Amino acid sequence: MDIEAGPAGRTSPGAPVPVEWTVVESDIGPLFLAATGRGLVRVEFHADAARRERMLDRLAGQLGAQPVECASGLLAEPIRRLDRYFAGEPGDIVLPLDWSLTTGFNRQVLRELATGVPYGTVVGYGELARRVGQPRAAQAVGVAMGSNPLPLVVPCHRVVESDGGLGGFGGGLETKRRLLALEGVLPAPLF
Repeated sequence: MDIEAGPAGRTSPGAPVPVEWTVVESDIGPLFLAATGRGLVRVEFHADAARRERMLDRLAGQLGAQPVECASGLLAEPIRRLDRYFAGEPGDIVLPLDWSLTTGFNRQVLRELATGVPYGTVVGYGELARRVGQPRAAQAVGVAMGSNPLPLVVPCHRVVESDGGLGGFGGGLETKRRLLALEGVLPAPLF
């Protein structure tokens, strides 16, 4: 998961990064996926038509190239891995990741989350802050979770409040509950 990229995802000054996208159905609704040759670069929950258009515009600006729908198969493995995850196969969604849409503290926190909080476990905001050497930065960890460009794959749904509360989640609390239930952390919803 340690794919690196320069500022704004560019491989050299002024060179745009080709990006491919698709929307796939999942147990938690449609997911927008985008990848570069370096790896998965964006996941977005609740990918209706309006959200998809916003994501395409945003990615074009961030990566310097117009995203193309599923042109060369960059998304084939992420789609297979997500299918296995939603089918209940235990384990992390391990894929090459393009970290170019996050920097600084947020990237540091997200990388720790990706490597240090395995499937079927949770971590508190404060504990994650301690793990990255900033024990008083629990709120900043929350901001990093909210700006995560790779939710689900970089599992911000596994970050909870120290008192056992779910905390926030960009995909909605019901989505967070369902993902934690799928991983065996919470009881499965009754409906």
